[in-house]
Amino acid sequence: MIIKELSVDDAKQLVQLMEDVEASSPYMLMEAGERTLTVEGAEAIINRDNITVIGAEDEERLIGYTLVIKETVRKKKHCASIVVGVHKDYRGMGVGVQLLQAVLAWANHQAIMRIELTVVSENEAALALYKKIGFEVEGVKRRSLLMDGEYYDEYYMGKLF
Repeated sequence: MIIKELSVDDAKQLVQLMEDVEASSPYMLMEAGERTLTVEGAEAIINRDNITVIGAEDEERLIGYTLVIKETVRKKKHCASIVVGVHKDYRGMGVGVQLLQAVLAWANHQAIMRIELTVVSENEAALALYKKIGFEVEGVKRRSLLMDGEYYDEYYMGKLF
């Protein structure tokens, strides 16, 4: 597996991976077909000054991604938030761990002192992954999401350096 910062050359694969992840995971914020991301849109995301996209690829394709969004206001420039997605065929195989380790290394070079995320409280696999890397639950967004007619809480999680 190769972990790397994505470039515009990876935009088409990123679009496909995001679509695949959203179609196979009920815990992603956007549902299957809800995102209308084009290759040009992915290129724009990759080129944004405050976003870094780190990807994991096997011999054939992109299998996981992490969007790292740096805050832009002065008082929060030491913070970043992340979104993680791993293709269903590669979940539970260490892809998420390697992506998050790459994010932590990137953060050290960027003077980032805090990384944060939200996760559905029922997403036990993601919670275990984030806790393994050192994230802590800092709060609860009660009834934050409505999925299949039921409300779900989200946890605010953060990691300090």
